[in-house]
Amino acid sequence: MKTNLTELVARVDAYAAKQTLPTEQTTARLRTLLSDALAKATTAEADGTFFVKTGDIPAMWLRDATFQVLPYVKLIKTIPALESFLVGVLRRELRYVQHDPYANAFNQTASGAHWSEDDSDVAVSDLVWERKFEIDSLCAPLFLALKLRENTTHTDYLDDEFWQTLDVIVTVFETEQHHDQSPYYFKRVDCPANDTLTNDGRGTPVGYTGMIWNGFRPSDNACEYGYHVPSNMFVVAVLEPLLPLMPTQFSSLKARIEQLVAAVKAGIATYAVVTLPGGKRGYAYEVDGLGHQKLMDDANVPSLLSLPFIGYTNIDDELYQHTRAFILSAQNPYYYQGKVLAGIGSNHTPEAYVWPISLAMEGLTATDQAVKVGQLEKIAATDNGTGQCHESVSVDDASQYTRDWFSWANMTYCELALDVIEV
Repeated sequence: MKTNLTELVARVDAYAAKQTLPTEQTTARLRTLLSDALAKATTAEADGTFFVKTGDIPAMWLRDATFQVLPYVKLIKTIPALESFLVGVLRRELRYVQHDPYANAFNQTASGAHWSEDDSDVAVSDLVWERKFEIDSLCAPLFLALKLRENTTHTDYLDDEFWQTLDVIVTVFETEQHHDQSPYYFKRVDCPANDTLTNDGRGTPVGYTGMIWNGFRPSDNACEYGYHVPSNMFVVAVLEPLLPLMPTQFSSLKARIEQLVAAVKAGIATYAVVTLPGGKRGYAYEVDGLGHQKLMDDANVPSLLSLPFIGYTNIDDELYQHTRAFILSAQNPYYYQGKVLAGIGSNHTPEAYVWPISLAMEGLTATDQAVKVGQLEKIAATDNGTGQCHESVSVDDASQYTRDWFSWANMTYCELALDVIEV
């Protein structure tokens, strides 16, 4: 049955209108934003899939799109028609992965539009907007599929196309466990240093760890050290739950996944568990297998802050709690505190700018309801009267922000609001 987006928007708006959060401001913001991805970012395609642009950039990021539509998964029982919409988003993501598993963002059509025309001397498909290799781009569709599995009784989307795409994903992961043998590189000219890879596009040297090499962080900025720990944890979080769901005809793929997950977990335990400032054991953000570590966290998900949300660990896990205390302190170089905000930012945006995504994630990974509500209030109070959550906001002046419309941030606010409502 064809999904009518106009009707879906009306139903989501009607649902939002009935909800009440602890403050008038947070309630009003939910009612403004809950239909954002459906009403403003989504286009229905003739093949039954859906293109979801990231916001004020006309491309579909695999990661962003997953988190943009994720709140709607919670509403399927109330609005069953959302299921076919979400499956349509998933199918489009899978087909993009099949087209180019090293790309992070895609055009709606094969228009030839690219973020930059000077990325490298490797031919980039006309369907690809940007070809930055990010592990999370390949994990995101699997995460969406698992969330659908948790909230629906249908599993038609776990078909041959899904498992064949998973095979493509696993093949890339296996290749990038040995990045020195990989064909992938990324070079961009006339750009900031964090927007390209060093070493002739290969990135800084790494040693074998069992983990998967990653070119760019979820912020789209280059990794300083090649093993991005939260993304490798995301791999474990999405692959392990898929194992018992795999059909018998994919037994060979299942065995490869089991081997891959074991290697990644061993690599995390050996290289990513470190002594944090203050002397407690926790997780590094990046490592290289050669003795170097990056102790920090970034606002973009997957992050160390988000580990319980992505399903890697429990909130009360000791290593996570030690890590959380570190990254939510001034010891994290991207934790900023000012007159109006305190939270985690990114080297993707100006210094002393906090991301509403990280503020929402702080709430989503808290156990105290008052903390969750407090994070909602912070986000709603710093939109500068626009009704939008923005990409990042100055800690001292809410009128200073980046990006007028960033749908991922809007929908992560909604994710937290629905968590508070306990849908």
